[in-house]
Amino acid sequence: MTRAVVFDLDGTLIDSLPDIAAAANALLADHGMLPLPQTQIGGFVGMGERVFLDRLIAATALDAAEYDALMAEFITHYKASTGLTTVFPGALDAVKVLKAEGYKLGICTNKPGGPLAAVLDALDLTKWFDVIIAGDTLPVRKPDPAPLHLAFEQMGADMGVYVGDSDVDAETAQRAGVSFAFYTEGIRTKPIDAIPHDRAFDRFEDLPAICQEILRPI
Repeated sequence: MTRAVVFDLDGTLIDSLPDIAAAANALLADHGMLPLPQTQIGGFVGMGERVFLDRLIAATALDAAEYDALMAEFITHYKASTGLTTVFPGALDAVKVLKAEGYKLGICTNKPGGPLAAVLDALDLTKWFDVIIAGDTLPVRKPDPAPLHLAFEQMGADMGVYVGDSDVDAETAQRAGVSFAFYTEGIRTKPIDAIPHDRAFDRFEDLPAICQEILRPI
């Protein structure tokens, strides 16, 4: 029996909001605008770069008529913004424990492939994962369940857990029919009780035991 754990990335495995905010504010600076607070930019995150840019345009004087050019500029900044990103405390240790215990491991994120590859390379994380599904791997993105289904299918998993930090991740797991382990210290914009989950945790040290409990054969 193949057991698998798939992780969201931003706000789950990595604290990338400082770099995401830096990329957004670099775009604003390019157009002569003042920066936005990181907390406000955090509310734009989770649905992929197009929704992110839509929200950024709505909050500023960026010209929606220049959308394609703005996107190209933003992605350039986004790929270059890795220096402020860190792995959450205990996350890599939990990944190593799960790997040693025989779990297949994957990433399923709405982060587009270019910035995803850049940050995984900068943090030397790619080697720990059997499957990596980016936001542009398929034509659809989370909370559509197709990317998460693809991650589990590519690992040949019979049983699985999705680990994430947001209501988007919770809905994705629910629609995919898999258990959701909710990391409460990420980029969530709703109260913990408002996000459906099977288990919640605030320390990655607890994740291997949670996965073992959820995926214990009946």
